[in-house]
Amino acid sequence: MMKFPETVKTVVVMSAMLAALAACQKQEGPAERAGKEVDKAAAQVGQQIEKAGQDIQDAAKGNKK
Repeated sequence: MMKFPETVKTVVVMSAMLAALAACQKQEGPAERAGKEVDKAAAQVGQQIEKAGQDIQDAAKGNKK
């Protein structure tokens, strides 16, 4: 009976672990993609609100852009 060298065993174990890890990755579904788009839109709205608030403060101080 032949014994496998230690490096061959290590390579086999690491390959099995990588294959298992790749199989565990979850694909992004339509709800998750939609949620990300909603998050982006909310961030953009927040930036516009901040800009509008700054413009109002500037107008109240008499500064115009």
